[in-house]
Amino acid sequence: MSRIGKMPVSIPAKIKVELRGSEISVTGPKGAMTKALHPDMKVSIENQEVLVSRPSDDKAHRALHGLTRALIHNMVLGVSEGFSRTLLMVGIGFRAEVKERSLILYLGYSHPIIFIPPEGVYVSVVPKENKIVVDGIDKELVGQTAAKIRSLRKPDPYKGKGIRYLDEQVRIKAGKTAG
Repeated sequence: MSRIGKMPVSIPAKIKVELRGSEISVTGPKGAMTKALHPDMKVSIENQEVLVSRPSDDKAHRALHGLTRALIHNMVLGVSEGFSRTLLMVGIGFRAEVKERSLILYLGYSHPIIFIPPEGVYVSVVPKENKIVVDGIDKELVGQTAAKIRSLRKPDPYKGKGIRYLDEQVRIKAGKTAG
């Protein structure tokens, strides 16, 4: 059995989970999410828990078992608590601001970069600390949006300038030596 797949997903009191065929919808205080699951996976709801089972021990079914459970767990967490990624801008003159749901970044280029986040993802800026906070209920979309913002100016391996995740460690390379 899959260690992750066999664990039940507990449903908190404020969360409502509905199952229609191979589609699951989760509603909570932060919003609602719907996802189509693989038709081979068997999902059932019993006493405030979601259980996922697989039809066989094929390699593909074993992989889908844990994935399906993780997707459902992330949906339940997203509509109850939400997800957040924090990015840190390191560099002289690097700054960001939010205007009318779009993120305007000044990253040392000759022009400002205007980034419009996808629907369901909210971006805020902490100006004194040069931080960008990406929030939303869909873990995949929050992570993908944070990765797109980071890709606009990746951390430089020589000086460490650029946009990085808050918990990211950038290894600084040694430069040229005079000799």
